[in-house]
Amino acid sequence: MQKRILVLDNSTDRSIYRPAEEWSRHFGDVPFDAVHVPSNEPIPPLAHYTHLLITGSNARFSRPEAWFGVEADAVRHAVERGLAVLGSCFGHQMLAWALSGPEHVRSAPIPELGWVAIDIVASDPLVSDLPNPWHAFAAHLDEVADLPDPWHPLASTDACAVQAMRYGDHPVWGIQPHPETTPEEARFQMRAALEEYPEFAREIREAIESPVRDDRTAPQLIAALLRSCPRP
Repeated sequence: MQKRILVLDNSTDRSIYRPAEEWSRHFGDVPFDAVHVPSNEPIPPLAHYTHLLITGSNARFSRPEAWFGVEADAVRHAVERGLAVLGSCFGHQMLAWALSGPEHVRSAPIPELGWVAIDIVASDPLVSDLPNPWHAFAAHLDEVADLPDPWHPLASTDACAVQAMRYGDHPVWGIQPHPETTPEEARFQMRAALEEYPEFAREIREAIESPVRDDRTAPQLIAALLRSCPRP
């Protein structure tokens, strides 16, 4: 079957954050379809796809919405079918929420905003081509917690123990940062977040003013995902 990617676009405000566009510029010639789940666009039959990418979102698991359940059902179906799956930020958390239960996603005790240095702690094809530490943009108020079997962690920071993870030996991975987002896009999004999250204004301003350390690893991550064939 020819490779084809389905993108579950979870942005709730695409005037600020357009993750399907940010990720798809790294797909090369691989065809893809994007579905905007918060708008209740129907998710097409997964039999048409070999790979699934689950994007970040302005939504939070501490404030669940009805469409979360629709997406969780699709995620479980994708894993059952053996698709190769990558979730980023909200998508990373969605994987834990859908496959292991809502108790494994919580409000982050220390939210991460800005560019972070991520320590790779395990060998895995997803991260084999990344530098260690790996620098990327992060913006999350929730996080994966108390990672259960068969998940195992691949990367961490001091503030967030699960920066990357894999579901047993399945081709199913989650990453907490936003390697798809350029520094210019990141600063635009953080300026917009000042209005949405005034309680974090100090942290957001500090992140906006912080120096950029970004290894621009989205191409390597997508290449690793596409090298992974769906399980029969």
